[in-house]
Amino acid sequence: TWIAQLLRWYRRHRRILPWREAPTPYRVWVSEVMLQQTQVATVVPYFDRFMTRFPDLASLAAADLQEVLKAWEGLGYYRRARNLHRAAGLVMGEHGGVIPGDPGVLGRLPGVGLYTAAAVASIAFGVPIAVVDGNVLRVGSRLWCLDQDSRQAALPREVRRRLGAAVEESGDPSAFNQALMELGALVCRPRDPSCSECPCRGECLALAAGRVNELPVRSARPAVPHYRVAVGLLEHEGRVLIARRDEEQMLGGLWEFPGGKQEPGETLAETVAREFQEELGLAVQVGARLCTIRHAYSHFRITLSAYRCTPAGDVGAWRCGRPVAWVPWDRLGEYPFPKANHKIFAALGLAPPPADLPSPAVTRR
Repeated sequence: TWIAQLLRWYRRHRRILPWREAPTPYRVWVSEVMLQQTQVATVVPYFDRFMTRFPDLASLAAADLQEVLKAWEGLGYYRRARNLHRAAGLVMGEHGGVIPGDPGVLGRLPGVGLYTAAAVASIAFGVPIAVVDGNVLRVGSRLWCLDQDSRQAALPREVRRRLGAAVEESGDPSAFNQALMELGALVCRPRDPSCSECPCRGECLALAAGRVNELPVRSARPAVPHYRVAVGLLEHEGRVLIARRDEEQMLGGLWEFPGGKQEPGETLAETVAREFQEELGLAVQVGARLCTIRHAYSHFRITLSAYRCTPAGDVGAWRCGRPVAWVPWDRLGEYPFPKANHKIFAALGLAPPPADLPSPAVTRR
């Protein structure tokens, strides 16, 4: 059957990945969270570094969130890291430090949705439940020639339903689900799929119908908004001012240079001066523009300009409802910053150091 052929193919062709070679529930869980919306090649070095820093659930739960965010820095989608840290604490406190194997219980942990719960339960505990990620969705849509829109809920629901019996029949839910994901990544690719190498080609209805490149169906994405953003690097006595974003915001818990979106009718330099006044109650003299960078997030794009600034009043008179810090230039890398800010570091000739540093000092007001 195609199931047996798929498993044979997987045993011969599967990639050697660190979380597969020692598949403890903790390692599987961390890898699945990291792999959401991120490519495998990008994740591997982050996973290795994260495991070195937090080798088990207890060490992750006991860590300060800033340490976790620093280890995650550059992976993006930082809510994943915050939820993983919260969930580790809950497992330590409510489950005796033992990660549950029941997908229903897993699904009640912060940040653990239907996919992650199924993946951890199946891969780490052998629970016979289908795991449907983007790769599996593509394989399923082609295997059964399904015309539903991949951006809608109907297609993953139908693929999950059809795979329910197959994962039971496989006798090895962990290998079966990983095999489908691997097939989508290596063979049944979005473009130029290698159908001649596919172990399921004899069963593939899209191949038989000559429709492989048409599937899965994807509706058009809405237009992506673009914003102009300006930030200020306020220097005083050899230190630069940074502020930490609220944890409930996008990029929550990360540090940034004060600034914000340009409003209609103002120059970017005026944006910086206004933001410093609104956020911190500080008057600043906006100087030369250091750099302008472009950066894309999942749902919008920005053009970010960074300006050097000097105080235009008493720097001790600042007021801010979130943590701030005056940091020497050569210690900025100790703080977790959004990836866009790394481009500012490059313009300054600074390189953030590795994530194995002590937690940064924080000033609150």
